[in-house]
Amino acid sequence: MASSQLKFLTSLLLLSWAYASTSANQQGPVEKQVEVGIEGVVYCQSCERYGTWSFSGAKPISNATISVICKNYKDRVSFYKAFQTGPNGYFYAELKGFKMVHSLLDHPLQSCRVRLVSSAQENCNVLTNVNYGLDGAPLRYENKRLVGSQYEAVVYAAGPLAFHPAHCVPKTPS
Repeated sequence: MASSQLKFLTSLLLLSWAYASTSANQQGPVEKQVEVGIEGVVYCQSCERYGTWSFSGAKPISNATISVICKNYKDRVSFYKAFQTGPNGYFYAELKGFKMVHSLLDHPLQSCRVRLVSSAQENCNVLTNVNYGLDGAPLRYENKRLVGSQYEAVVYAAGPLAFHPAHCVPKTPS
């Protein structure tokens, strides 16, 4: 009697396991897609702050162009894309298609930089190296994520970056 109950329970467990396995395979697990994003702001630096890294008196530039360049561990460009700022100088650069071959060396913090490309303002279009906007601004991890039901993005920060007016009168020593 105990033997037949044991066989019945074993059969029931195997049957439920088989059903769970086939139904899981039919629906398939929904894999959350994790993307990388970079955010920052581009400003027009005031002439009073020309030659410094100060943003006092700076105004955001809409429709400025920045680029994101990532290089792999062999120092070859693995990702490049240009992005534009919105009305308040803010940009969010989603790195769709960015791949990490080597998990440490190709990580965005080590491999990606943000550079200034152009300004839409004719009166403020000279590139500066404030926060390394010319050389390539490094990324900062600020523990920020965008999470949806089937989407997740790790967001890094760059900058702020700045252009300055072409016609700033240099300060004269007093």
